Amino acid sequence: MNRSCVNCLKSMVTFLNFLCWLCGAFVVAFGEFQMIHSKFASLVTTFWPIYPANTLVVTGTIVTCVCYLGVLGNMKENRCMLISFFVLLFILMLVELAMACVFFVYSRETDTYFERDLNHSLEIYRQSRPEENQDIRDDFDAVQHLFRCCGVHGEADWKGNVPVSCCTKDPCNAIDHDNWPEGCLVKLRGWFAANYRSTGAGVVTMFIIQFICLCITIPLFCHFSRQGLGYQ
Repeated sequence: MNRSCVNCLKSMVTFLNFLCWLCGAFVVAFGEFQMIHSKFASLVTTFWPIYPANTLVVTGTIVTCVCYLGVLGNMKENRCMLISFFVLLFILMLVELAMACVFFVYSRETDTYFERDLNHSLEIYRQSRPEENQDIRDDFDAVQHLFRCCGVHGEADWKGNVPVSCCTKDPCNAIDHDNWPEGCLVKLRGWFAANYRSTGAGVVTMFIIQFICLCITIPLFCHFSRQGLGYQ
């Protein structure tokens, strides 16, 4: 194999590793976007540790670090760095596969937590003074305004003290205004379930890209090493 062909193959390996790095960076950016724009975190706290946005940021950060090691190792033709990259990437792929399974399964288990958490948040909102528990108040108002719903099961949950965010008109100027008839439980639960499924699908997609990268780069690495074409 002549040197130009070898350089071409090494460039392809570097590109594949860089593609993995870009996937990780995109996942981090998407997770940060979700964390900034989501207004529901304080309402549903039971499974906050595996909230999709948090998981995306952590996973994406690890992927970018591991894939950067692969890009750097291939450019420097460093055997130790590349072996470390292969081992870490393989472990990371196993973790991602397990994580995707958790997301797909957990999306079916949200029903048991949503009603309890939302009822608890609504009671805190209802019994709080205007200057207290501002995060819960803002998040509940945002949910009711965005999803066009009122309370957990309906307007009656507020026991006569219905917030303006339930109003069907925007802006709401009337004292006796009409409120959204539907509760927020079903709509918010559906939103979270869809979020979990889409996050799981994203993790699986990233897993497939990494698997292709691993399948192509390991044989090339072994071939180059046997032929003495770099990777010292």
